[in-house]
Amino acid sequence: MNVFKTIDKVLAAFGNVRAMERTHVDTFTENLIKDIKGKKIAQSQYGQLFVSFQHLANYEFLNISVISATNIKTLKGCKLVFESNNQTSTLISDTKEIESDFSNVSNRYLTKVSFVIDEKEKKMISSGNFEKVFLNFKKKSIPMAKC
Repeated sequence: MNVFKTIDKVLAAFGNVRAMERTHVDTFTENLIKDIKGKKIAQSQYGQLFVSFQHLANYEFLNISVISATNIKTLKGCKLVFESNNQTSTLISDTKEIESDFSNVSNRYLTKVSFVIDEKEKKMISSGNFEKVFLNFKKKSIPMAKC
């Protein structure tokens, strides 16, 4: 393995673009992952969910940050589904174009999405009145349990 890394460094020094991409260390995205604002409310082996609330122009927003091994890229938005033993609450993303940022330091993706919510949903999320959370996009889903 060290031989391939050495070859990549030599090729990058000569201006090979692909070798430069392989040897590049993305510290910017890694610093964003380390300094996530908000509270972790759910996690699983597939990802972690951090939330923060924002009040802007008489609207309440739920801003989420998802750290996972899954690259999320869609133009149709996503849904955040909260499940408890007797009810389901579904939030539809405010932003339709969603794209993850990759950190090659930790091999993880950081995805940020915002949702418009009401007071009832804010209270449910703040108090932790749910058991499972699913982030659904395209035909995929990232399941997480409350932590």
